[in-house]
Amino acid sequence: MKLYYAPGASSLAVHICLFEAGLKFTPVKVDLKSKLLPDGSSFTQINPLGYVPALQLKNGEVLTECPAILQYIADQSPASNLAPANGSFARYKQQSLLNFIATELHKNFSPLFDPTAAEPTKQAAVQKLQLRFGQLEQTLVQPQFLTGEQFTLADAYLFNVSLWARLVKFDLTPYPQLQAYLERIAKRPAVRQALQEEGLLRHGE
Repeated sequence: MKLYYAPGASSLAVHICLFEAGLKFTPVKVDLKSKLLPDGSSFTQINPLGYVPALQLKNGEVLTECPAILQYIADQSPASNLAPANGSFARYKQQSLLNFIATELHKNFSPLFDPTAAEPTKQAAVQKLQLRFGQLEQTLVQPQFLTGEQFTLADAYLFNVSLWARLVKFDLTPYPQLQAYLERIAKRPAVRQALQEEGLLRHGE
């Protein structure tokens, strides 16, 4: 398999879960501005939409969209317990979490990265993020991870998206439970391995 990624983009969650699952893959860095790959070819030949993540399978098929790729990874390595069994109610609950992260967090960070976004649009996004992170804060009072004591796909995705806060100066200090949770996730070997491979470990970490 090949993982097409850009450092710190939502492909980081996929990067983490591939290591968590113990699957063999080749990481391929994408220049999102030029849409070029290291060999000079166009990334749009892999994903015509031009964004990451994209996971190319051995047979040449390509999967896109972070939640879908994450669930594919979990199903290739059931022993990793990254997701509940397919068809179980717990699996649907996990899909609900992944969709929440994608639509309520991931999408609301997007205007904050867009230099052309109007200020009212950015303020609305900030307010929505404050609301949703506040709600997450309440759910993280007791469990070690989002769904209990087991690290899952949703944890990798939430960790990934939450890292964007410091890039856009979104203040996470009002959420101490979330901050403690993110610190726990950051210590996992697979997480550190993915961060290091993407050049995201800061000096001394």
